[in-house]
Amino acid sequence: MMKWLILLAALYAGGAAAQTPAAPPVLTDAEARAQVKKITAKKIVLVGDSTTAVVGGWGPSFCGYHLTSFTACVNLARGGRSTFNYRAEGSWDIALAEMKSGGFAKTYVLIQFGHNDQPGKPGRSTDLKTEFPQNLAAYVTEVRAAGAIPVLVTPLTRRGFKDGKVENDLGPWAEATRAVAKEMNVPLVDLYARSQEAVQAMGAAEAMKFAQKPPSPQVLEAGKTGTTIAGSTGVAPAPNAPPMTEAQIRDSLEPMGQAKLSFDYTHLGRDGADFFAKIVTRELAAAVPDLRRDLIP
Repeated sequence: MMKWLILLAALYAGGAAAQTPAAPPVLTDAEARAQVKKITAKKIVLVGDSTTAVVGGWGPSFCGYHLTSFTACVNLARGGRSTFNYRAEGSWDIALAEMKSGGFAKTYVLIQFGHNDQPGKPGRSTDLKTEFPQNLAAYVTEVRAAGAIPVLVTPLTRRGFKDGKVENDLGPWAEATRAVAKEMNVPLVDLYARSQEAVQAMGAAEAMKFAQKPPSPQVLEAGKTGTTIAGSTGVAPAPNAPPMTEAQIRDSLEPMGQAKLSFDYTHLGRDGADFFAKIVTRELAAAVPDLRRDLIP
């Protein structure tokens, strides 16, 4: 009996040893270095207006928190720009140069306009039926010629309400963007549709948290009724500035950049940037499957 127990123990020990994975070989530093592989990196360039740009848009959160380290992100959106003046001032030339810079396996260009293409903005407004879609189409054509991949983004909704309904004033520009995307076979991130749905679902007062600064009590109370009022209502005017010191005068001649923050129904603070950047990320993953592994939800 004892011999059988000894034999079984030996067989068990042998089987357990056979199941234990062999330790990986210890590499020398030279061997480890020889096994380093070249990475395949991508780049995303953001083009658009203030609702995409730093200090006011979703772009900073998207670039900072929704991309892996294998994807570079350059935010070239600027406040107050339309499809016309973004090109006229030379910002588009800078974006084209960024697309052609090299070093990346693929470069994607997200293009979002509409807010400043609307009527009543001299030097910026474009005709909705002709110039706006023509400008978008030209951007798409030039992105492709530069060897990059265009992605059109419908404009971010404004957050004004009337009788419980979120305003739909940018709807025609969103539809024009969708039409260009369909006609030219361009991936589309329908930020307008998704942001309209989200803002409508939460209501006027709740959506106020997305602004750069809190609303005044009067503005907040109006929002609770389902109809918003001017964002500047109830905000005390700035007091008369005291005389400047010599140091302040010197700084004013060569000032550092300054964020101009306020409450309104268009621009985004940090909470708003984070919220809508998640929507852009989700929609981009669906529109461009090649980017799914590069995106962090």
